[in-house]
Amino acid sequence: MTAMAHVPAESRTETDPRPPSIPGPGTAGAGPAHTWAVILAACAGQFLVVLDVSVVNVALPSMRTDLGLSTTGLQWVLNAYSIAFAGFMLLGGRAADIFGRKRMFLAGLGVFTAASLAGGLAQEDWQLLAARGVQGLGAAVLAPATLTILTAAVPAGPARTRAIATWAAVGAGGGAAGGLVGGVLTDLLNWRWVLLINVPAGALVLLAAALWVPESRAKEARRRLDLPGAVLVTAGLAVVAYGIVQTEQAGWGAAATLVPLLGGLLLLAVFLLVEARTKAPLMPLGLFRVRAVSAANAAMLLCGSVSFSMWFFMTVYAQNVLGYTPLEAGLALIPSSLSVVFGSKLAPLLMRRIGARHVAVLGTLVGAVGFGWQSLMTADGTFLRTILGPGILMMAGAGLAMTPLAALATGSAAPGEAGLVSGLVNTSRTMGGALGLAVLSTVAAARTSHGTGPVALTEGYALAFRTGAGLLLVAAALMFFWLPRHSDT
Repeated sequence: MTAMAHVPAESRTETDPRPPSIPGPGTAGAGPAHTWAVILAACAGQFLVVLDVSVVNVALPSMRTDLGLSTTGLQWVLNAYSIAFAGFMLLGGRAADIFGRKRMFLAGLGVFTAASLAGGLAQEDWQLLAARGVQGLGAAVLAPATLTILTAAVPAGPARTRAIATWAAVGAGGGAAGGLVGGVLTDLLNWRWVLLINVPAGALVLLAAALWVPESRAKEARRRLDLPGAVLVTAGLAVVAYGIVQTEQAGWGAAATLVPLLGGLLLLAVFLLVEARTKAPLMPLGLFRVRAVSAANAAMLLCGSVSFSMWFFMTVYAQNVLGYTPLEAGLALIPSSLSVVFGSKLAPLLMRRIGARHVAVLGTLVGAVGFGWQSLMTADGTFLRTILGPGILMMAGAGLAMTPLAALATGSAAPGEAGLVSGLVNTSRTMGGALGLAVLSTVAAARTSHGTGPVALTEGYALAFRTGAGLLLVAAALMFFWLPRHSDT
């Protein structure tokens, strides 16, 4: 990695003293077992928030039947979470630096767990959508703290790279496991358990974090939050996504589409203006002068836009075209789930040999090949040809690319900006996922002309995968020419 390798852990944060029996990680008395307990708690929190991006996919048909959701409503079950997650994550990262990473971890996980309970008990469609939005808010506070807790626990160097790879693999595995977990719970119980399962899981992680994670915060963090910035960027993203979704019914030239699109872009422009003028910006624009930060986040945005959508289209293809049950659809995606973890764990080994930039490019190209293969899907496709093979390539490539991109971005962070940069990395990936799903769903719907037969649906899904392959090729070119050529890994 770059700057990360030259910034000692003890210079990055202030860590509260712990009782002698439970030494803080990174201190003289900390043992490997305790360090890994901290890493486990941080990774468990990351697993939960990423799992909930995709776990509802296979439950969407059951939700629609039970609550009477429209097609647009089904998309917003996903987008309400993703947009709140992306929009408030920078605020969560800054709050972690100012008020303490452990405190924000516990607060975010508490909100996330309570909203999961509310969503699981929802009796109306608006209650479910509101709960998903609050879930996203809790996730936005929790997620940035997970990476900064982890980097504070492990000294800079190869050990930290491996820890980040574990964090990336767990996060990727959470997204990948969503189909399986959702399928099992929906088939054996009902759709409500895809949300209710977070309640006992969240309680266990809360207990573990309270016992083992030490408090830390940035030494020079200013005690001020840019709440107007957070509201503007979240509202802008939500309105833009709504405008994109409107194109399915009204087309790109209709007022119902253009008004929200232009309104959302205006809100985002005001956000940038506020960030340039405020004394304590949510997103210091000067941060993007750091080449690794700007390039890695642009690449994360593009890669996230297609990898998140992949899970949605694969699960609906398996159920709506191939006739799989929710459980069968989840089981069919297990190899893809394992391949994304394998790619994330392989990345540090390759980074030491060929460098972070080349590994990121390689992973993105592997993913593009998988998306191209998946675009050859047919209405009578087989498991081996239309799910297993392309799924492994798509997700192995995503795993390979994610670790070096996260390492390059966070390794360039100044001591007081660790939580902010962590939040920015997660924001780029999640924001890309929310907008990418809206765009690719529109692309698929335009091709099907609202047909509901297997052939029409398959043609729409195939075009979405071809578009995704093109976006990944753009991302690979961007990484090759923009990412730093030399970095310590």
